[in-house]
Amino acid sequence: MNQRKNIILFSSFLMVIAVLSFVWNRKYQSEEVQTLQGNVLKKAGNMVTIQDQNNGIYTINVTDSIEEIGDQITLYYSGLLDKTRELQDIEVEKIEVDSDLLPTEWLEDGLFHDFYEKAYNKLKTLTLEEKIGQLLLVRYKEEESLKELEKYPYGGFVFYENAFKNKTKDDVQSMIQNVQKESKIPLLTAVDEEGGKIIRISSNPNLVSEPFKSSKELYELGGLAKIKEDTTQKSTILAQLGINLNLAPVVDVSTNEEDYMYERALGKDTVTTSKYAEAVIEASKLGSVSYTLKHFPGYGNNQDTHTGSSVDTRSYESIIENDLPPFDVGIKKGAEAVLVSHNIIRSIDNENPASLSPSIHNILRNRLEFSGIIITDDLDMGATSSIENRALKALLAGNDLLITTDGIASFSEIKNAVHEESISEDFINRIALRVLAWKYAKGLIIENEK
Repeated sequence: MNQRKNIILFSSFLMVIAVLSFVWNRKYQSEEVQTLQGNVLKKAGNMVTIQDQNNGIYTINVTDSIEEIGDQITLYYSGLLDKTRELQDIEVEKIEVDSDLLPTEWLEDGLFHDFYEKAYNKLKTLTLEEKIGQLLLVRYKEEESLKELEKYPYGGFVFYENAFKNKTKDDVQSMIQNVQKESKIPLLTAVDEEGGKIIRISSNPNLVSEPFKSSKELYELGGLAKIKEDTTQKSTILAQLGINLNLAPVVDVSTNEEDYMYERALGKDTVTTSKYAEAVIEASKLGSVSYTLKHFPGYGNNQDTHTGSSVDTRSYESIIENDLPPFDVGIKKGAEAVLVSHNIIRSIDNENPASLSPSIHNILRNRLEFSGIIITDDLDMGATSSIENRALKALLAGNDLLITTDGIASFSEIKNAVHEESISEDFINRIALRVLAWKYAKGLIIENEK
């Protein structure tokens, strides 16, 4: 009997020890400061919802302020996290925003996805002026551009026919090398080398033995095979000169000889023009020069926007069925850039030129799922030159790169908008990030760059 009593007492003693140990461990764990790293999903008053690196989601009552939804944070707390609880019963000691981490909401699963981390690290080293500069593709002016670069760190230059006139290959290479040397971040160097009517480089026999033929001529000579051959030859010559971006091909569907764009277009129906877009982008991927699908969402029978505004009165259905397919096919083949026209597309946006229209850009980003670089036509063309704050409106519409003849005016307008808080520096950062990621993807920026 005494032996049984002793066993019961001993068992009770062990149970008490176990309970005390559990309580002690729980107390120790609850008092020990631990960390939770994650991404801010929601804010509501003092409540914040965080998703950690293992996709665990926790709602916590905090007193520290959280900067923005999308912030990467480290939360220091005591207590125990419990995934089964809607609201965590923990005590928050402090919160730190991890500025070194790329905000999750900035990361796109698109063309340049693999280069966003590098681009973000580069972005953090740049001044506001350098970030604004990345958004501008400025018309090259022989006497002024080098000097402008000292104060206005543009993202790139567009070279027109006059820049190549009477120059030798060595002259052109030196011209481009000089501006590259002046720039902290490697420049985009662009031309409109469409062939046919629009030739910038091949108008000079010192650079190319004969002018590049139009897409129509090439197609008649040898179909899509000839188109691919021409694209490869063109890319090789451009790259040798130092050009890394061609503002071509024209994939507007135009079959009427009276159309303004007919002479520059393939001149065939939607299906054939789509195959043309596919052929050019496919061939361009073999070289280092990027190509640009233009003029989104399709020029149709519109008038010349170099001299004034032009209104497209076609139905939405007609544009979707007839004009978008070549862009869609080119994008699926990996087109890195799309240039948007200045036409007012009445059935989509009755007020704004396409280049300044959020609705047009939504179609490009969402319907066609384009994750590359959206470029405006030159904002100083007749169709947009009289519009106030056009550079700001172009960015707010969804463009990444603004072509402009007056780089200083566009730069100043954007910088003033940031200082006046019409837009935030964070807004500039997100656009500049995509441009920088593109430059990394193209191999223009390398580690340990100056």
